[in-house]
Amino acid sequence: MSRIYDALRRASLERKAGQQTEETEAAEEAFVLPGDEELPPVKAEVIIEEIAEQPWNPLMAFLPTLDERGESIEQFRSLRSQIYELCNQAPLKTILISSGMPAEGKTFVAANLAMSLARNSENSILLIDADLRGPSIHAILGAPNKPGLAEYLAGEAGVNEILQRNRSSAATDPAHSIPNLTFIPAGEGGDNASELAANHRMEELIATLSPHFDWILIDTPPVLVFADAIDMARAADAILLVARGASTPYDVAQRAQAAFSNSRILGFVLNAVKNAPRNRSYYYHYYGKQKSGREAQGRRDNRRQE
Repeated sequence: MSRIYDALRRASLERKAGQQTEETEAAEEAFVLPGDEELPPVKAEVIIEEIAEQPWNPLMAFLPTLDERGESIEQFRSLRSQIYELCNQAPLKTILISSGMPAEGKTFVAANLAMSLARNSENSILLIDADLRGPSIHAILGAPNKPGLAEYLAGEAGVNEILQRNRSSAATDPAHSIPNLTFIPAGEGGDNASELAANHRMEELIATLSPHFDWILIDTPPVLVFADAIDMARAADAILLVARGASTPYDVAQRAQAAFSNSRILGFVLNAVKNAPRNRSYYYHYYGKQKSGREAQGRRDNRRQE
């Protein structure tokens, strides 16, 4: 009799333990920390032939590389050539462009470098505006700003929905056609920019799009102001930093470089250089005048200059 009693008692205890486990699991599922919510799946299929064409209206004042000739074109060609050389040294496709502080010219450099790469050959170029807080590349291109990267990162749009190209015809408007340039606008990130940049979906996007493009350029917020650029650097092969001549303090440039200590840094582009030296033996390469001056250098270059 005691054995039957003991068996019934064990069965009762096991039922109670099972009920407590289910209640605990239900409680854990109901309690989710902010930002831990599982995002809905995003369609990853890419159909290049179905990229939407939009009627861009580029602002020529901010895109000197679209001119037929000029000093700015040669300056960006020089920067482009140095990037080609760096590509020969180590695999390089996705470049994140940032600066230490605002107003140093990173967006200007990103947009014009993309144009220079696109006009150089038949290589396909992808330009991404990842400055979710203060997007401006769409205004420079005269393109729609959404749906864009923010909508993708939030799980509200698929890859093909955020890609766009220029509708201009090469026959009627050859300077503005840029058929091999694809653009992803920033969209509307707003106050959720930090969460969107940190959710790892940027890496998923680059992995999905990388097989379809020869070069991918990503314009990000200033690294010393927001952490977005550091989070997104995980998706890039290398970092290109921008500083402003006679404006960016040396310690700011140092801190910007240190912020990307875990990434491959290609060097600095010095923007808005006045009275650039013309001596070819001078090591640093200055790109242009007040609007388009810039300098490209790598870490090895810094050692030579010292």
